[in-house]
Amino acid sequence: MHNARVPQFFLVFIMMILGMDACSPNSSQPARKWYRGNLHTHSFWSDGNDYPEVITAWYKQHGYHFLAISDHNTLQEGQKWVTVDSTDYDHYLRYVRLFGDPWVEVIPLADSLSDGDADLWRVRLKTMSEYRSLFEESGKFLLIKSEEISDRFEKKPLHVNATNIQTLLLPQRGADVVEVLQNNVDAILDQRTTTGKPILPHINHPNFGYAISPDELAAVNGDNFFEVYNGHPLVHNAGDSTHASTDATWDYVLTKRVLEDGALFYGLAVDDAHHYSKFNVTRANPGRGWVMVHATELTPAAIISALESGDFYASTGVVLDSIWHTGKKYGLAIQPRPGVQYTTQFIVTLADYPEEPGIVRATSTGLAVEYNIRGDELYVRAKVESSRLKENPGTPGELEQAWVQPVKVNHPTAK
Repeated sequence: MHNARVPQFFLVFIMMILGMDACSPNSSQPARKWYRGNLHTHSFWSDGNDYPEVITAWYKQHGYHFLAISDHNTLQEGQKWVTVDSTDYDHYLRYVRLFGDPWVEVIPLADSLSDGDADLWRVRLKTMSEYRSLFEESGKFLLIKSEEISDRFEKKPLHVNATNIQTLLLPQRGADVVEVLQNNVDAILDQRTTTGKPILPHINHPNFGYAISPDELAAVNGDNFFEVYNGHPLVHNAGDSTHASTDATWDYVLTKRVLEDGALFYGLAVDDAHHYSKFNVTRANPGRGWVMVHATELTPAAIISALESGDFYASTGVVLDSIWHTGKKYGLAIQPRPGVQYTTQFIVTLADYPEEPGIVRATSTGLAVEYNIRGDELYVRAKVESSRLKENPGTPGELEQAWVQPVKVNHPTAK
């Protein structure tokens, strides 16, 4: 066990001198900044319950730098109208208050709201190409075109996000869980090849309906990302007595990937938000999970490049100042909150015991902590848990956390 309590300023100084920080620039690299973003959320274009402009405004006002609204099997293109009835009336009033006439386009179907009115208005949903200019600012806020390809095998929901998608992809189907996932990932990667644009696939909420087992997730080729945290209250991040948690699944897949082809597997935190007015533990609200990406600029290409190099962490509230690793050290510095304690677990799979993936090799309680790499690990990753309860959690009693991405250890067993 290694419990480092080295002053943060000293660690950062040493990292800069030695070029140790994989998530901080040195003199030979372009300057990088931390950008906060959500890669999974929904609007009236599918099964979300608000207008995309209202949703985008929420994220921008709450300190996000990028947002991907990933509606099910649709892109925010073409003509779509939604009916406003009594259940959506408050959303409509907020939309009008924020954006007003002539932006809000309506067709009246009734003159007043009463118990007998089934319909009030039809409202035209704006396309992303129409509303993005209201929000985007160079270096400050970015909208990324996205889709949640929502497929299934039998009754199992099998969803794959495509970030920075260029044209709509329909569900590809398949003869079993792995084939369905593989066909959809392949379709995303084919579009990436044909368009020349960076498009990122990631597999969503494996424990939603317990649809995807760890073995099935590990068997999908070409996808290097999954959701270790999803803020929807129905996705079972913690697993149950017969199903692995997403954390345990991550280590299982990581171990298999490193042993088979040396590839790493990264964990995202996302909202999967659907509900934007009532905030409570039963609703799928925004602001629960996000990624902090260390990128050279705020563009889709730079964000995806940083994600693919593992230059990011996932969070539900814990903020990190820096992350670093060399062949012998792996560490991080936490941005403190008054009165909050932090515990960091350094998690590994030992090369000689791959049948026991994801053991906690060391635990530290400082703000600037390090793990001494011994050389018998296949990989090392870190998880930080604070003593602070998460505001508006997806499940009762959640504490704020952060997940730091794995690095592969140069062990002969790891290809």
